[in-house]
Amino acid sequence: MKKKKKITANIKDVGGIPVARLLPTAQRRSIGAWCFLDHAGPAVFAEGEAGLQVGAHPHIGLQTFTWMLAGEVLHKDSLGNELLIRKHQVNLMTAGRGISHTEQTPAHSREVHAVQLWIALPESAREVAPAFVHYPDLPMWSEQGVDYVLTTGQFGAYSAPTQQYSPLLGLDMIFKTEQAQRITLRADFEYGFLVLKGSLLIEGVRYEADELAYLPTGQTEVMVQASVDSHVMLLGGVPLAREIIIWWNFVGTQRTQIDQAVADWNALSPRFGSIDTELKRLVAPVPPWSA
Repeated sequence: MKKKKKITANIKDVGGIPVARLLPTAQRRSIGAWCFLDHAGPAVFAEGEAGLQVGAHPHIGLQTFTWMLAGEVLHKDSLGNELLIRKHQVNLMTAGRGISHTEQTPAHSREVHAVQLWIALPESAREVAPAFVHYPDLPMWSEQGVDYVLTTGQFGAYSAPTQQYSPLLGLDMIFKTEQAQRITLRADFEYGFLVLKGSLLIEGVRYEADELAYLPTGQTEVMVQASVDSHVMLLGGVPLAREIIIWWNFVGTQRTQIDQAVADWNALSPRFGSIDTELKRLVAPVPPWSA
């Protein structure tokens, strides 16, 4: 059996809040089509603090997937969408050939806690038109002392409405008691258990907050032992068919795709549209292979 891996987060500052980055890292670039994973917060802001403020920036070749755990974030994009995302809601933005957006804490909100993910689009969907969908209602249930929310895909008898271009699973779990649970897996999926709070024991290895347990393909079940009130995000998907390139906010399969996106954004190309915002427009850095 292929060896399992423990992935420890790199802590960064993104838009003014602490972020634990789990993907991509030198240890693992992706889990299925999930190619980017940030645990943002929890962050609480004092009166007068700006909170999260991420200026206008572009994307290509991916979907941004925001799973909100607490607080509110205001999303604005170049399609004209302007919407607040709240607890237990998902924002799914499909970049396709190009989109831009901003993210910020509204003035009335004093906290942010979210899981921010990217999904690499398959080659067949790279040139789709940009789109944005908000999912305020997702399958939620409790069973054997665990509270579940299915953010995407299928699990047991439940199915989430979230659009997919490749087979994926996103499952939020809160263990209300200290307990062991046997979880059914798909043999063609690889998986990651992200511990948001508490701890998880998987086949003799303990994982703490902001650590990711990677499980390769080939398993049909796994036993996990959780401490009381542990909060875990289970991610899964079919491994990517080909290697991808991630540079700044762009995903591609060829360097020329990234080069063109950088040039277009910095040249104010209409490809990425425009946003009515007071936030600063970010500049795309030149890739190292083009410097």
